[in-house]
Amino acid sequence: MAYAEMLQEFSSELANIINDLTHNVHRLRAWGKTVSPLSNDEKLAATHEFINNLGTVALGQPYAIKSRFAYAAAHLCHQANRTKEPGTWKDEFPQKETLYLNEIEPFCRGWGTYRSFKLKVEPIAGKTFKESSDDFRNAYNHRFSSRFVLGVTSIASRFKNEEGGIGYAFGGNPPLALADIADLLEKERDLCYLAFEAFQELVGEQTVAIGQFEGSEQSSER
Repeated sequence: MAYAEMLQEFSSELANIINDLTHNVHRLRAWGKTVSPLSNDEKLAATHEFINNLGTVALGQPYAIKSRFAYAAAHLCHQANRTKEPGTWKDEFPQKETLYLNEIEPFCRGWGTYRSFKLKVEPIAGKTFKESSDDFRNAYNHRFSSRFVLGVTSIASRFKNEEGGIGYAFGGNPPLALADIADLLEKERDLCYLAFEAFQELVGEQTVAIGQFEGSEQSSER
């Protein structure tokens, strides 16, 4: 019962957020073309009214999708593990809101398709995405993130040099170009598509096992 309800919700929510990312890639491309011929004042107005919120949400979505894949796989594997260990299975699971791929390994490694799933999820929101977006999500939540279209940030930054002393860098981060961000997010979207296919294969393996398990239980009751 719990597995079926979780599967229905998780699969729907994952599909929805990946579709949202797909739409946001198109929106960013459209806005990039729209603001290109405008004056700086007009670009500033469009960015304030529309682009800032769109870009902020879109750049956070790969991280959210990756986390949701891990969360969904962990809970579904835990529930489906009952089919493998009906006599010893215990409903013991970490009460955490955030689950990472390495943390869920003990609950998922018994499923043959999990390895492929993990390999498809791991590249999402990886090093390239982080560097190419100026680590936007982390900077937005903890420091001051790069702007979209117009504006410079991090004009002065403090760092520790190789000798262990303190130094200051001056110059700043240029704004993020919408076409570049759309290209970057398009690659993330494609990774999400591949991960969703692997998620479907994992679920397929589990639903077959659950069907066989329920069938054997019904036979033993007769």
